[in-house]
Amino acid sequence: MKQVISALILSVMFSPLSFAKEVAGVKIEDSLNAAGTQLNLNGAGIRTKWFMDIYVGGLYLPTSDKDAAKIIAADEPQAIKLHMVSGLVTSDKMVAATMEGFENATNNNVASIQDEVDAFMGVFKEQISENDQFDLVYVPGKGVEVYKNAELKDTIGDLSFKKALFGIWLSDKPAQEDLKKSMLGG
Repeated sequence: MKQVISALILSVMFSPLSFAKEVAGVKIEDSLNAAGTQLNLNGAGIRTKWFMDIYVGGLYLPTSDKDAAKIIAADEPQAIKLHMVSGLVTSDKMVAATMEGFENATNNNVASIQDEVDAFMGVFKEQISENDQFDLVYVPGKGVEVYKNAELKDTIGDLSFKKALFGIWLSDKPAQEDLKKSMLGG
């Protein structure tokens, strides 16, 4: 019996992860689990700035969807995964870009979620390095769980905050149109 259990544990430990695609040399997982719900990769792309690759972003949903407004408004488990591919991104640059994203996503109306935005920015205060991964996992009734390299850093906000956060990539003024299109499966 011990041998069967040991073999089962080893097979689970060393079974390969399933990857849906590769973007900018980053293998993108085809699914992840959030609050007991399997989320599937809806789409992924690369964030570039000044001809430099910054990060790969992936959007995970319970069922695939191309309607950005519907995704932003949905009160269901969802996730965005960011995989840093540049070693030139500093904490200050990430905070500034993210703040600009919140302003764009809310039409410069951040005041109602300012405390949540400030808490969220705290995650970027630590040094950011190439290959760091940030998972932004929305769990209804709980908030957005923010992970850095698989370590839970904070749980922030509610549905209003999630809408603004996901709006950074999916709103009418996204961080980058090409990335939005890719995350929507285009």
